Amino acid sequence: MATQKQRPKAPVKLLSGGNPQIAKGQGDAVVQEFISAMPGWKQDVGRWLDDTITAAIPGVHKMVKWNTPFYGMDGETWFLGFHCLTRYVKVAFLKGAQLDPLPPGTSKQKDPRYLDIFEGALPDEAQFISWLKQAARLPGEKL
Repeated sequence: MATQKQRPKAPVKLLSGGNPQIAKGQGDAVVQEFISAMPGWKQDVGRWLDDTITAAIPGVHKMVKWNTPFYGMDGETWFLGFHCLTRYVKVAFLKGAQLDPLPPGTSKQKDPRYLDIFEGALPDEAQFISWLKQAARLPGEKL
């Protein structure tokens, strides 16, 4: 029986702002694929986000949809996502208007609040973890 050669995996396409184009999927592997494709310093931010979320929220579920990693508690609803933009990584707390204190970035919609992470400027870890724990206790968004 002849063996098939596996083709090397094509490089991930970067969309505007350097956001990786990753096929939707559930689980850690697809989120790690997204993070590995994040360009330059943003990859370190993605790793920090994923490591911090995973450590702070035991049993967190992960998925990629719309070229964005999302985190949730039940695999059906989601409390946070992040996305690469040209100059920063945008973290979206989907029910952020219910967090105390409020994350700094506002939205035209009622519930989301944002945290923009720029090169060399990780957020205060204790505050970020507090937001994570609050967000994980709220009902998530069905996406």
